[in-house]
Amino acid sequence: MERSKKFLTGLGNQYYRATYKSMGFTSDDLTRPIIGIANSWSESDPGHFNLRQVAQRVRDGVYRAGGTPVEFGVIGGCDGMANGHVGMHYILPHRELIANSIETMAQINQFDALVLLGSCDKIVPGMLMAAARLDIPCILLPGGPMEGGKVFDGRESDQTSSTEAYGMLSAGKITEEEYVSLEDTACPGCGSCSYLGTANTMCALSEALGMTLPDASLAPATSARRLALAEETGVKIMELVEKEITARKVITDGSIRNAIKACMAMSGSTNAVMHLTAIAHEAELKIDVLSEFDKLSRTTPQVAKMNPACNFNVIDFFHDGGVMRMMENLTREHLDYDQMTVTGHTIGENITAHKYLYPNTGRTIRTLSDPFGFSGGVAVLRGNLAPNTGITKPGAFDKSLHHFEGEAICFDCEEDAEEAILAGKVHDGHVVVIRYEGPKGGPGMREMYKAMKYLYGRGLSKTTALVTDGRFSGTNNGCFVGHISPEAAEGGPIAIVKDGDRVCIDVDSRKLDLLVPQEEIDARLKEWKRPAPKFTRGWLGLYCKLAASGSKGAIMDLDKLNNL
Repeated sequence: MERSKKFLTGLGNQYYRATYKSMGFTSDDLTRPIIGIANSWSESDPGHFNLRQVAQRVRDGVYRAGGTPVEFGVIGGCDGMANGHVGMHYILPHRELIANSIETMAQINQFDALVLLGSCDKIVPGMLMAAARLDIPCILLPGGPMEGGKVFDGRESDQTSSTEAYGMLSAGKITEEEYVSLEDTACPGCGSCSYLGTANTMCALSEALGMTLPDASLAPATSARRLALAEETGVKIMELVEKEITARKVITDGSIRNAIKACMAMSGSTNAVMHLTAIAHEAELKIDVLSEFDKLSRTTPQVAKMNPACNFNVIDFFHDGGVMRMMENLTREHLDYDQMTVTGHTIGENITAHKYLYPNTGRTIRTLSDPFGFSGGVAVLRGNLAPNTGITKPGAFDKSLHHFEGEAICFDCEEDAEEAILAGKVHDGHVVVIRYEGPKGGPGMREMYKAMKYLYGRGLSKTTALVTDGRFSGTNNGCFVGHISPEAAEGGPIAIVKDGDRVCIDVDSRKLDLLVPQEEIDARLKEWKRPAPKFTRGWLGLYCKLAASGSKGAIMDLDKLNNL
């Protein structure tokens, strides 16, 4: 029996029916499966601005297929709007709020299934975490990527071009007129960011995971195809209800492994590591996501490439065949084609039946015989500076930087580093160390987006490196290592690095080391004192007490309640 039937049928359940009827639902509506539509629409996030229209087409599909749609709102913050100020402390933690709120609404209303509407960095993983936790039929539908803007610095611009341009302006490389011109031309319309940042990475991985219909992850935000796929999603969720295909029949060890390989194959955002870890945790899977990333990065070829790894955008990738062609090109040699998906069919069956809308130009997708690289675009590093883990993205920066040794220049927060870069205090050969920005110490594991963009704008992206216990934006390129664990606030070795210390990053050897004698490291760690929490009240006061390390997905570790 459908969940909703338990309290919408029977003489004694008139109370619930009367409540629905106060909003215009009919007796016939309440005999159908009740499909919750979790809509993160807002005017504060361009990736979600079109979700009203998308939601209406989902509703049409649900009703057409015999269900009753019930729409509710979900918060969804834009990473870009939070960058560089206190708001970024809230971005990663609000992933947990999203998962919790969807779980709450689904259980309060006993929805029979959910369609999850979200496009951006923390919203997509938060929604997938809720699906895995609830284990009812669910489909995730993004709003689609934005078109690129006017050409600047050799590629179609986007909002990050403005930050790069500010670095160029501070270095005297462009005029103020050139800089100002980007304000009205970098973002020509709504959609998730036009490049392969965390938003589009997670949307693509949702399709690879099997939780999004084929092509529905990356069809452009303003396209007719986006709306057609929305109606198809509404129809398909009813099929999942009928066939009892729940989220955990799709989210399995095998499908998580497929998503990891897809991330490697496209050199996706480093943030995918912790998000897939968190999703696997909510699904109560046995897979060790971090170990799988480490192992599979050495054997998974990079067959797709997009900005920031090259000048072509995500919509170019979609036109070349998108996630479906990439997965077809990876073949059964690298993917488990027998994994179930929300189409009601396996990945292999979806690939066989798929009709490509456009010819492949070969600019963004290649075959196994001619890949962009023979190893994955994301790598896990370890060493005495990152005993548990550090995450980097070699697929997005020049091979000459795969081995980098330089002199540390240390900052205890993001803002101090940004000021120093713009003031010209960071030079060739520096390894910029930004610490106390991890899940607990930040709190919220802020991303070092601006610092990396300023280095690029000032011409330092190929002569410097940056390491942090915080995160990076998916749009960042250059030599960087993030997610360093243990973080500084937990007494990790990154806390005791001093200006002038030598740091070595070796991607090929998967090593990140502080070139200081171990005796000296041990002595410094003995002298280290844990700093006071930056937040002691409100949501962040709770999050920083319970946040797990980045290597564990930065989830809220409820086991820590036992130690409070």
